[in-house]
Amino acid sequence: MAIDSLPHLDEHSTLIAADTDRIWPHLTDIVERSFARLGMTGYARLVSAADPVTSGPRPLAAGSTFPGFRVATAIPGQELALRGSHRFSTYALIFRLDPAGPGRSRLRAETRAVFPGLTGGLYRQILLTSGGHVIAVRRLLAAIRRKSEQSP
Repeated sequence: MAIDSLPHLDEHSTLIAADTDRIWPHLTDIVERSFARLGMTGYARLVSAADPVTSGPRPLAAGSTFPGFRVATAIPGQELALRGSHRFSTYALIFRLDPAGPGRSRLRAETRAVFPGLTGGLYRQILLTSGGHVIAVRRLLAAIRRKSEQSP
């Protein structure tokens, strides 16, 4: 299933006092490290994720994987599109960087997903009503913003 055909779930954004080129390495590093943390490989295997381990080229490029995700698109300074699937869902997390004035950028994180069947529907309910997804995405954006603004 193409990323564009997945239903839109949500989008979060943050303004960063840095150019897109300065943000890019922090974006890719923090996203990868967040999903490659201890325990994520086990979770990815538990839910039968299509991509349960880290593999492929580094820095991140199309085809790189880390637990739960495969890089679909990596356009430095512009877009990092991740896709994944497991027994309960097929999903995408797309990060977009846009200039927002001199020395400023907007980082957006869009989530798209489909949750097939009864178990998928239950998984969707848990994911969305727990608030865990929103908290995780907002923490990612905040970490990227902090690191990008601290970097010389």
